[in-house]
Amino acid sequence: MSSLSPGTAPRVKIDFVSDVVCPWCAVGLNSLEQAIARLGDEVEIELHFQPFELNPQMAAEGENIDEHLAHKYGLGAQQLAQNREALRQRGAAVDFEFNARDRIYNTFDAHRLLHWAGVEGAAQERALKHTLLKAYFTDGRDISSREVLAAVATEAGLDGERARALLASDEYADAVREQEQFYQSQGIRAVPSVIINDRHLIQGGQPVEQFEAALRQIAGVPQAAG
Repeated sequence: MSSLSPGTAPRVKIDFVSDVVCPWCAVGLNSLEQAIARLGDEVEIELHFQPFELNPQMAAEGENIDEHLAHKYGLGAQQLAQNREALRQRGAAVDFEFNARDRIYNTFDAHRLLHWAGVEGAAQERALKHTLLKAYFTDGRDISSREVLAAVATEAGLDGERARALLASDEYADAVREQEQFYQSQGIRAVPSVIINDRHLIQGGQPVEQFEAALRQIAGVPQAAG
């Protein structure tokens, strides 16, 4: 992120709408952050994470991922294997590691935890987002488990006991639902959805170069040479 003093560079606000069990969200976030790093001090970035649930009706204990994807998208074993390899390669290109996992989980509690982290500060929210994505996609952990979530919060530098108390309550449940409903009302049906300055929408795990070009155009700074 840029460390410029306010007012010395164009300011760009980014809302990254995503779910923590969305593989293309992991690819898209790393890609976006690499694009931001390329901009350096040319643009001041304000990055916010917004909630989206791919499977809001899913039971807390989740479902077998192959069965879930086959039912939801009609994908066969060969297609699933091809998709996983494509994701592995795209992830590796932006320094994100996908490993085997056998379940997909309900993520509402994870989004409540992220909301709390955002209240604590942008750096805390970003750290928790990355730690949650790694916990699920790289380490294959059950991110519907409140004990796992509290441990992940601790790993991200947050107060684990505070996280446990939050997860045992309904804290931030209404706030998360309100944010989810807002983005649905704006027509967001797929993630990642990257909304820039409340006006410009980029969807999907786009390449670093595409994010960089879009940010430069919107901020009004010259495109990179070459």
